Amino acid sequence: MHVRIASEAAGVSVRTVWRWLARAREGHVDPVYRRGGFCLDDVLWARLEQLGGNVAELHRELERAGDESPLEGRLPSLATMHRAVREQLRAGRLLETTRPRREHVDPDRYARALAELALPGTVDEAGRQMTAPPVAEPDPATFSDPPAAAAGFFSNGVRLYVPGAHVVSTRQLVEVSEALAHTVAARGVLCLYGDPGHGKTVALYQALRLLPRRLPIRLARVAVKPALPQLRAALLTAFGLPVKALTSRTDAADRALIDALSTPAVLVIDDAQRIAAPELDYLRLLVDTPTTATSLVLCGAGAERTLARAPALASRVLTWQHVPRLETTQVPGMLRLFHPLWDTATDADLLHADETCAHGNFRTWAKLTSHVYAALNRRPETAADRALLTLACARLGPRP
Repeated sequence: MHVRIASEAAGVSVRTVWRWLARAREGHVDPVYRRGGFCLDDVLWARLEQLGGNVAELHRELERAGDESPLEGRLPSLATMHRAVREQLRAGRLLETTRPRREHVDPDRYARALAELALPGTVDEAGRQMTAPPVAEPDPATFSDPPAAAAGFFSNGVRLYVPGAHVVSTRQLVEVSEALAHTVAARGVLCLYGDPGHGKTVALYQALRLLPRRLPIRLARVAVKPALPQLRAALLTAFGLPVKALTSRTDAADRALIDALSTPAVLVIDDAQRIAAPELDYLRLLVDTPTTATSLVLCGAGAERTLARAPALASRVLTWQHVPRLETTQVPGMLRLFHPLWDTATDADLLHADETCAHGNFRTWAKLTSHVYAALNRRPETAADRALLTLACARLGPRP
């Protein structure tokens, strides 16, 4: 049975397969070509590798060379040369092409993506306003207009819990921006992970602002442990496709998603740790489609542990970006940029609150800012001292 399967796969007779097996038992493992047939020698094979495997171009070169051609004998037809290359590849010869393929990353586009790392509307750790550099309008044939949902996705901003707060461009946020720009330029997969409250979503939202303005952002909202139909419906919704018409038609829905993924864009799935391994493998199948040009961003607390249970998708992740907690040295300067009410607080009081309560968690500090802001509004004569910080920490519960 195995011999018959091998003969059908190789396109030869069963007797030929038995002859190959007999030669292999005798120790003859060199490829055997048809008697009297044309085959490429080492010189022609090396030139074919330099041409990126383009047999037609090699044939044209030999035709132009004429008598100076390295080929011995008469030049075969193009079809014969194609057949000879296929036979040699089937026999186990490797073709190490050196020419980049058409779908590889454009270095200029990659450089432009890495250069657009300023965060509009934010301040850096030195207190300077960050402004985005002018971005050249991309080719309309390459990028489509962003959908209305993407605009709302950014206009809602992030939850800061208190009026007058600013998003601060910390070192962690800049690293996320660099990682996202790299991944999108390479059309790869990014996994953004870290403990809850460390600012993953804030950093991701700000980094998405830096991408080319006409690059669509697709946000897929998934439920807890979604089944495959639910995940498929979430992806259809993210791309603006008719969910009701396609949910019950699996093949049509998959074809619609593959077509949508062929357009350069960014597909963001927040809280990716909610997705089980079988559904993650469905994402892997979509990513593996040769026509896929959309970058995939998986974000969530524990997303790296979830992907560990789906090794097929994990092996395709181009960038693993961890968002750590704030370093102790960052806390005083970051808080004074985050909200002006911390201008009167001493470094010692802020570091004490961070050590005993916040532990470098940005979300915890945002809540503390909200409680201190409310207390200062009730009693304007007070200051943001250690006593007020202790009271605000108590409002967060015994284990914030």
